[in-house]
Amino acid sequence: MHLLIPFAFCSSEGCSSALHSLKLPQLEKLLSRLTAERLDTGDELTLSPPHERALARALGLPVQDGLIPWAALQSQADGAWGFVTPCHWQVGSKHVAMSGPALPDFPAQESQALLAAMQPYFAEDGITLHYDQPERWLACGDAFAGLATASLDRVVGRNVASWMPDTHSAVNLQRLQSEMQMLLYSHPVNDARAARGVPPVNSFWLSGTGSLPQPSRQPAVEAEPLVITALRDAALREDWAAWAKAWQAIDATQCVTLLAALDRGESSQLTLCGERNAQRFITQPKPILTRLISFFGTQPPSIVLEQL
Repeated sequence: MHLLIPFAFCSSEGCSSALHSLKLPQLEKLLSRLTAERLDTGDELTLSPPHERALARALGLPVQDGLIPWAALQSQADGAWGFVTPCHWQVGSKHVAMSGPALPDFPAQESQALLAAMQPYFAEDGITLHYDQPERWLACGDAFAGLATASLDRVVGRNVASWMPDTHSAVNLQRLQSEMQMLLYSHPVNDARAARGVPPVNSFWLSGTGSLPQPSRQPAVEAEPLVITALRDAALREDWAAWAKAWQAIDATQCVTLLAALDRGESSQLTLCGERNAQRFITQPKPILTRLISFFGTQPPSIVLEQL
């Protein structure tokens, strides 16, 4: 069993404050019984956040920043793919920010109507759109080959200009975004959304770009982790009270389940991911000194989480 927990810690004062009053007894037991592997280090400016890097390694995908081929994996097809996410951009006096984490009240029929309207413009650049789910479409085209893009988890609530691709191959993408903003401004779907009092869809975000490796080049795949998403929305909203409550729920449920697997002698793993780093803990015999330290006292989970 392998638990992978994104947004286990965030580098903000609000998160740090919430963490120091947070009691996670089951996580503490897990950390005392599992062995830490080498820290996967990065920073908060990488296009691919730590939890995506950790999941990619477990699935045998290439871990190149901004080029983990999530869309190609979803499509299970050859070629260069990307995710197109219809979204709402909030225009301020000094910057444009991505709202989120999700578009409210965005049914499939509205999503499909927007896809149909936007498809001809994408086709002019050799890109084909495919409906996947209301808030995420699949896109295929040579334009995505080698084009590194920022994860949606990096952009939500932040200035989009800081995360836009800046390579020469992204010029057409930026033009396409401008065209779509004009198209969407007066689209009937947005008229209907305005009548319901919900934000319009006024742009899109491209992420998950890349191609799947050739089968002969794929590394061995581990058991697929169980990704715990309960912390994500609260962290992206910077609602640290809700984040702490979600952590307590994880501690009382999934952490208990992983402890039970350890008690049964099963191979178990835990991967904790923050904004910068990821740390994996595995079932492995510990040196005698480490076992003695664990027996007489363990360090609080906050010390481990703050390293993320």
